[in-house]
Amino acid sequence: MEVLTLPFSASKAKTYKHFSLNSTPVANELSVAKTEFYYIGNNPARIDKLIRIFESGYATESCANAKAMLIRLQNHAHGLPYIIICDSQLGYDAIREFRTFLNTQKELETVPFILDDQGMNKEMRLRFRKEKIVDEIVCLDDFSKERLLAKAKFLNKTKSNSTNGWQQNIETSSTSVFNERSFSKRLFDVLISSILLIVLSPVLLVVALLIKLESKGPVFYVAKRAGRGYKIFNFYKFRTMIVGADSKISDYSHLNQYNSTSTLGPKFYKIENDPRITKVGSFLRKSSLDELPQLINVLLGDMSLVGNRPLPLYEAATLTTDEWAKRFLAPAGITGLWQIKKRGNKDMSVEERINLDIYYANKYNFAYDLWIMANTPTALIQKTNA
Repeated sequence: MEVLTLPFSASKAKTYKHFSLNSTPVANELSVAKTEFYYIGNNPARIDKLIRIFESGYATESCANAKAMLIRLQNHAHGLPYIIICDSQLGYDAIREFRTFLNTQKELETVPFILDDQGMNKEMRLRFRKEKIVDEIVCLDDFSKERLLAKAKFLNKTKSNSTNGWQQNIETSSTSVFNERSFSKRLFDVLISSILLIVLSPVLLVVALLIKLESKGPVFYVAKRAGRGYKIFNFYKFRTMIVGADSKISDYSHLNQYNSTSTLGPKFYKIENDPRITKVGSFLRKSSLDELPQLINVLLGDMSLVGNRPLPLYEAATLTTDEWAKRFLAPAGITGLWQIKKRGNKDMSVEERINLDIYYANKYNFAYDLWIMANTPTALIQKTNA
């Protein structure tokens, strides 16, 4: 390891440090265009860990010093860091002010900003999350090299989607054909979802009552999902599982019908006859009534009636390579191509599902959506509750 002091301040030489590694490069599966970190804090152990993970990086002792450094880096040939990691011990006010600074810098605004949680109490952690001061709160001690690089790559995709090559297909596709199909699709979505929510309101009320009668907990299951362009939104379904089911997913990973021994690459989770599912939830899943609240997502514009399924963030984080990310070019939808072709098929591989998503993203149009919707009723009643 070579440590160089940047010549920005003679009197504060220890403030600015640049770390350059000559060790073995990162594995190809996790390779990114540039893996430079920028650490803000005064914890040598954290820096040691980061320089073992990333190709190179910078470290400053305070947010004030980081501002000056990052301004210089914007005009430096070496470019901006891949991710900024800040020590939570620097304090709420300093970190919030630094976030404001990042938001005023067009280029820096797209760099993921992570807070390293070291002894932070629950109230302060909730405050950071509520005010969205940072993009993610993590404990670096709990992250392996592979996991931290995957997290960095996922956050870069979500924050820099306006400049990524694959995403430019969304942002710059302004042809009349694209605009026409988008307008028709959105108009159809608003019209149909509004009608269905009104017509099905008695069914919604009955289902909500059944859920409350069977088990304690909320009627709706609300979770973060990644949709088109990795857009993250609140996803609504009727609750079909026991409260706290998400925290038990690792306990049943051996039952995953998409099971894979690889620690890298795309991953999906779906369990046949999941023991976390309630009796009412089993009926709702087999009849697909649990999906009805997603009409609210359609009305809000987060989803479409037809599209690729929005993914939990832990699944979306494994699909950041250009090859797999193409599936995010299509809108998120309630029903879609893989549902009518493969729904309930436990033999379907991860690759088959993604390839169906990519096929739809390349082909979809209003007429094709109508064909999928026409074939959806036969897929609504499934033999399993997966």
